[in-house]
Amino acid sequence: MKGFLQAALLACLVAVTGCATGAKPLPLNGDVFHDAPLAIEQGPPRDKLLWQYRLALAEMRRGQFDAAKPVLDDALLTLGGLYGKDSEARKSRRLFQQEAKKTFIGEPYERAMANYYRGILYWRDGEIDNARACFRNAEFEDSDAEAGEYKCDYTLFDYLDGFATSKLGGDGSDAFKRAEASARGAKPPAYDKSVNTLLFLDFGPGPVKFGAGKYNEELRFREAISPVQSVQVKLDNEIVNIKSADDLNFQATTRGGRVMDHVLANKAVFKSATSTLGDAAIISGAILATDHEHEQAGFALLAAGLLTKLVSAATTPQADTRCWEALPQFLALGQFKLKPGQHTATVNFLNAEGKTDPKFAKQITFTVPEGRDAVIYVSDQSTTPQTQ
Repeated sequence: MKGFLQAALLACLVAVTGCATGAKPLPLNGDVFHDAPLAIEQGPPRDKLLWQYRLALAEMRRGQFDAAKPVLDDALLTLGGLYGKDSEARKSRRLFQQEAKKTFIGEPYERAMANYYRGILYWRDGEIDNARACFRNAEFEDSDAEAGEYKCDYTLFDYLDGFATSKLGGDGSDAFKRAEASARGAKPPAYDKSVNTLLFLDFGPGPVKFGAGKYNEELRFREAISPVQSVQVKLDNEIVNIKSADDLNFQATTRGGRVMDHVLANKAVFKSATSTLGDAAIISGAILATDHEHEQAGFALLAAGLLTKLVSAATTPQADTRCWEALPQFLALGQFKLKPGQHTATVNFLNAEGKTDPKFAKQITFTVPEGRDAVIYVSDQSTTPQTQ
């Protein structure tokens, strides 16, 4: 019986722990322009998409839009191929696989934002039809298209869907109605096809994931108070105040407006239950093993208890807290009708009291082309001055 106990323990250890890979950590230094290319090329494939998200947004914020496009293209192509099909994603739903070991695709708000940023870049290149497709994909990522349990409730995605349709000569009224219905602040303006300059703005620190609960099985979001609440744009002797259209903190913590508890309950319950059962079996087995008459039953119960504890230890209910942490909190859109040629805009980010903070001020020089829209992207984290 003692030999059986040792063999059983050894077999269980081999089965649930596997072999160490010995992989060396990458020499990351905190600079996304160093870390992201290195991680994309040499890091774990399961993290590649996250690093592509990070790199693309960093490139946009320093005005390197042509560099951001292929990175986002590859990320979205990968996302389209993996979503719902990835073998690691299926494994992560099993009891002995960590959530963080699945291929990262991101929460719905992260996937939606990857599509949103690519849509901005398409519109910037004059490809309004492709931009609209990206905004619609962003809507899809935020909705439950299969079960129809909840619909997209981003104001800006629906609004841009309809605006692009209008620009292309179609009827965008249905999308506009959806945007109106989901607006939690000021109502979006009516479409004006003579608008030829779109100013895409984002600002404030976005949601950051963390694990909570006994086993860190609850995926929660840390929401910082943004020092920026609105935007003031000075352009051609005109001053325009722009409020946010969407809040990513709200989007991260809700689906269809309902607060969601991201809990890997089945794994946590299993881990707790097996640990408790293992404790009981070990104690009972140890007591019985001291009695010669019940020695065999005691050893069997002791072995079962130890095996159960090992199974419990191998169960990994921890939530996946990998995060596109550079995302903003607020999204906003400014619209202008300008003469073709070069213009300079000063973008001031305002706090809750309506006061500006000079450290966030941006100066952007851009050109409105003849017969095409000018598209400008500015973040409170953008480099400045910048030519777009």
